[in-house]
Amino acid sequence: MVLSASDVERLAAVDTARAARVLREVRSARLAGQRAPVAPRPVIERSWERALRHGVDPEHGHRPGLLSEQEVRGRRESSELRHVLPLLREELLTVADAARHIMAVADADGRVLWREGSGPVLRRADALGFEVGADWSEEVVGTNGVGTPVVVREPVQVFASEHFARSQATWTCTGAPITDPRDGRLLGVVDVSGPLEMAHPATLAWVGSVAKLAEARLRERHLASLERLRAVAAVPLARLAGRALVVDRDGWTAAATGMPYVSRIGLPKSLAAGRRWLPQLGMCVVEPLAGGWLLRAAERAAEGGGTRIVLDLTRRRSWSVAVSGAMGSWSHELSPRHAELLCLLAVRRAGLSAAELAAEVFGDVGRTVTVRAEMSRVRRYLGGLLDHRPYRFCENAEVETLLPAEPGALLPHSTAPTLVHLRTGPGTP
Repeated sequence: MVLSASDVERLAAVDTARAARVLREVRSARLAGQRAPVAPRPVIERSWERALRHGVDPEHGHRPGLLSEQEVRGRRESSELRHVLPLLREELLTVADAARHIMAVADADGRVLWREGSGPVLRRADALGFEVGADWSEEVVGTNGVGTPVVVREPVQVFASEHFARSQATWTCTGAPITDPRDGRLLGVVDVSGPLEMAHPATLAWVGSVAKLAEARLRERHLASLERLRAVAAVPLARLAGRALVVDRDGWTAAATGMPYVSRIGLPKSLAAGRRWLPQLGMCVVEPLAGGWLLRAAERAAEGGGTRIVLDLTRRRSWSVAVSGAMGSWSHELSPRHAELLCLLAVRRAGLSAAELAAEVFGDVGRTVTVRAEMSRVRRYLGGLLDHRPYRFCENAEVETLLPAEPGALLPHSTAPTLVHLRTGPGTP
């Protein structure tokens, strides 16, 4: 009988021992460079490949070193996950304990910060090195329910010999990432692990749903903090006549006056009080508030007036845009896509519509949604220096494009016809 990976998943639900034997054969064959009786699931196969590149020993495993109690305490106190730990316990721990499983919560580095559940299973985990303070990242212990979700950023169940290390083959581990709703940053992973014979096919959906519930709780906390900041800002905003925003430490807007509401302002990593240049507002006076900042924008005579924009495309994989003017100067490194879009706008100063940019960049006029999303990201740092309908640099800005010495080195990743012509034919922006 020939089995597929999906067949093995279904088999695990009704005959755990047989499914474990099949996966043991699959793992042994793949690690020996031989043809396996069943192809491993893609998420597992890619994880095995990463573990091999990291030099993880598949036969003898590795007992990861532990953080000190002080280091664990410090990471717990600084982790946003501490706010949802009661929720995780309520939704996972009671069932996990009854089903002879344990719950572990790890940070974005794969370090186990909390671990609770069935006493006998906790002792088995101790013998394996699955302890508080241990490093369970893929590059240390291979494929597992903590390290693999950290890498793939989605829920993963690792069953039996899908674990890279042989010592973990008697376990089933299910982990789901938890991200910060404010910025999408990975906060960590919640994992439910237990003996192989206690595996259940619904665990993956269960753990994934609880992780989403934790993210929703964090989102509620964030909205509540913005409400508190809005109350704090009410008095100082009422006294101001000009344009101003009140934002939290991550740039999310709590209140605005004298200007259209924007949901978020891009803030530098080390913002301090005083006069500061912010791309979306220009020169601002930054004042600290409890839980955030008051940003008072300096009034400008004309949007972009006297502003010089330099698009530097001279280096092969390091492109940037620099802006200077009466309100200060700043620069921003560009991704390949943003360098491509801005180069097209520098060449076509009259502007390009979303459909025209989609045709240039993707060869498909229907990709306007993607173009608009990318241009929205560009406008986060260029702000009013870019007009739209069509997209173009503002008329009063002086735009200079610095090209590589060899025309063929101009954005070699781009297949946009205009840029291909610049690489191969006469003419410069």
